[in-house]
Amino acid sequence: MKIQQVVCIDCGAHADYHPALLECPACGSTWLEARYNLSTFSSRLLEELPARPFNLWRYAELLPVPALPPSLQLGEGGTPLLHAGKLGSMLGLPHLYFKDERKNATASFKDRQAAVNVAAFLHYNIDRAVVASTGNVAISYSAYCARAGINLWAFITSLVPAIKMHEIALYGTRIVKVTGTYDQAKTLAAEFARERNLFIDRGPRNVATIESMKTIAFEIAEQLGIFHEPVAGFPFQAPDWYIQAVSGGMGPIGVLKGFQELLAMGWIDRLPAIACIQTDGCSPMVQAWKQNAPEAVVVERPHTHISTLTTGNPGRSYAILRERMDAAAGGVMESVSDEEAFRAMVMLARTEGLSVEPAAAVAFAGTIKLAQGGVLKPEDRIVINCSGHTVPIEHRQIPAGWSLDIDLSKPALTEHPQDGLLAALTMLDERRTREILIVDDHPDARRLIRRILLTQGKYAIREAGSGPEALAEALRNPPDLILLDIMMPEMDGFTVIDHLKENPATASIPIIVITAKSLSAQERRVLEGQIARFMTKGDLLDEDLLSEVERSIQLEDPRHED
Repeated sequence: MKIQQVVCIDCGAHADYHPALLECPACGSTWLEARYNLSTFSSRLLEELPARPFNLWRYAELLPVPALPPSLQLGEGGTPLLHAGKLGSMLGLPHLYFKDERKNATASFKDRQAAVNVAAFLHYNIDRAVVASTGNVAISYSAYCARAGINLWAFITSLVPAIKMHEIALYGTRIVKVTGTYDQAKTLAAEFARERNLFIDRGPRNVATIESMKTIAFEIAEQLGIFHEPVAGFPFQAPDWYIQAVSGGMGPIGVLKGFQELLAMGWIDRLPAIACIQTDGCSPMVQAWKQNAPEAVVVERPHTHISTLTTGNPGRSYAILRERMDAAAGGVMESVSDEEAFRAMVMLARTEGLSVEPAAAVAFAGTIKLAQGGVLKPEDRIVINCSGHTVPIEHRQIPAGWSLDIDLSKPALTEHPQDGLLAALTMLDERRTREILIVDDHPDARRLIRRILLTQGKYAIREAGSGPEALAEALRNPPDLILLDIMMPEMDGFTVIDHLKENPATASIPIIVITAKSLSAQERRVLEGQIARFMTKGDLLDEDLLSEVERSIQLEDPRHED
């Protein structure tokens, strides 16, 4: 066995690891943690890594059980770390990355959890198991249990999207659908497992689950060592921030444990700060964090459409996570609305080509909020857990007016097909084009705004990458509207506005300020009466931008003209 022992975090007692060991034999605590004699193999492991496959089992010495046999593996772990260049440019964060956990076997980071636990089942001859889930855990366990021939019961709430329930059932898992909260489903699952003496995954209190999550930290540190030159004497590179959407807290607890082990082995020079993001409708950890409370504020009835984040009572996870964050590099807990998460889904699809699940979008929306609040700095190296792929898109995730419809069954088209078709296509062209000048020193930000506007087919777009260039362009040919970034080198947006308003040729051009910076009350007063609207870059893909553009330049629909 590679594992040294499990240790009770309350009394310090040691015991041999076994998946069925649910509590400390000395004090009865249910919080046990794996410990390794890191010094005995860290040097050898580092030497052997280059020759090993890049997957979860690459770090086998730091896992509690032997790897799944190759015939039962599904490609778990080894997911890409990708640069979020366009989003980072918009937010003024040039070192923004996302860990693309969608590339796991069932398109979720929970495949790590299922793979390591199923490896434990096989090693200890466990052939029946129970999980409580809001969707992704049950799907992951179902896939791996089906492959390994293990019987699985899944307790899921009725709020889980039907498409996920169907996938769980497809694997042969026995589903128990609970009309109630996720916390109630967990209680029923635990009682069911106790009565039948079945293994149950208890989330952060499950040793193998926490150990599986730390492999995310191992991979990130190794991959960042490729993107950035590691600190002298340290082979891997830790980020300054790790950001993840949180329900029960096991992900950040495991990831932080992984970074702590890397630090203990001398592979990284510091620990990252952790940002835990929840939904406004179910944010027991965030509420406690902001109240500086020692325990989570229990949410009895979650009010969110994002069902995978509906743990209303995380129990002791909050206290443990908070304590370990404070002992490491600190961090923050923040919440975002469902609307902000769904808007982030659209933004990621259009800027980075990412189709993500709502829970992953919560992490990205939280990143936007922290950037706008100045918590994240331009020099920071930031990694977001892109935890999973989206399920089929729901109507609430798509902005209004997402399509232009042509009905080829109209009488005019059937009587004169060619003329009618040309008339229909003409409806997509605007007879009157208005000119918009986009001013931003980041090319990716200009490219994004251009793309949004051109989807409407109404505008001629010009661009300027600096304040002086914007003034010259506006004087040469005054546009109908200017979209202006405030934070620019050489000449900031405030100075640009002053020059525009001083010149009679440009004084009447409406201006919409779009920036990643949260303006102070004094700065907002300076802009009063000078601009048509102030918008943050996190709102760029909201339909409000397009409607505000039309309102500001008083653009009429050409199809209503005489």
